[in-house]
Amino acid sequence: MPHTARRTVTLRDVAAAAGVSVATASRVLGGSSRAVAPEYARRVREAAASLRYTADAAARAMRRGSEAITLITDDLTTPAMGIIVSAMERQARMAGVFVTVCATQGALERQVEAVGLLGALRPRALVLTSASFRAGALDGRLLDELRAYERAGGRVVIVGVADRSFDSIGFDNHGAGRALGTHLAMTGHRRVAILAGPPERANFAARVEGCLAGLRAAGVPARQVRVVTCEASRDGGRAATRRLIGRARPHAVAAVNDVLAVGALGALREAGVAVPEEVSVAGIDDIQLAGDVTPRLTTVALPLAHVGAEAIRLALRETPEPEHLTVQGSLVVRESTAVRH
Repeated sequence: MPHTARRTVTLRDVAAAAGVSVATASRVLGGSSRAVAPEYARRVREAAASLRYTADAAARAMRRGSEAITLITDDLTTPAMGIIVSAMERQARMAGVFVTVCATQGALERQVEAVGLLGALRPRALVLTSASFRAGALDGRLLDELRAYERAGGRVVIVGVADRSFDSIGFDNHGAGRALGTHLAMTGHRRVAILAGPPERANFAARVEGCLAGLRAAGVPARQVRVVTCEASRDGGRAATRRLIGRARPHAVAAVNDVLAVGALGALREAGVAVPEEVSVAGIDDIQLAGDVTPRLTTVALPLAHVGAEAIRLALRETPEPEHLTVQGSLVVRESTAVRH
């Protein structure tokens, strides 16, 4: 009579039985250099023995050192992140390594847990990016996990902001916003609405500040500029623009990314408002969709593919001193904006 196969016991099962986080269980059983309280360590080992937990052979091999580079990001479904990941994978193939990915939805607890758990598997490098990161201001708990992983022989690359502790690639988000605001002001737009996305997104906040600075420097009065928070999606841009149309119609809509701008185009089209004859629309990023919509979208192009390739290059470096890069955006004028007379 055949035997019923025993269910595979996972690290999550051990953590639950011990009453600790998965990251803590991983540190205890994965040989992490990060100290764990003796009581927690004892509970984890007892739970592992009771459940007859055996670490997966592939995971053991990774702990000895692997050719994996792990990307930890907020959301893998955004067009901008898709460009970065595709470039990372192309560059990694050329270097004979591969990329694994993990999405945290920008939640700090999930970021900390992901670094602890995935770092215990010993990928060659961890690449982290998040819209919540601010330059030189990583959360203390996350910083501790990253330093522990680095002490164990891994390499850390931060993408999106400059961070002096690790290799980093920062976007000049303020500069991108300023280029957008300056262009709209210099082409005669005086009533401008800025679609700002959620207020907690640090990269968006920097773009808003830059756009305001560009508008002010070119003579647009502050009272003529409206900053509108909204969901960071096409639907969010569409809903925010619908609200704008019902009031004093702006001369231009400046969105902190192209996805919001495409939503704005949709709302204006539905309302019968001509773009750019009545309202100009512009964004930031230069995703593929920006060149496919009608009218084609004016935007500040960020070198997203270049950043993805550079992230792999930094991850594979052998030099111990961190390298820090800052990338600039460039204005791409298309048919969604026009000179306002």
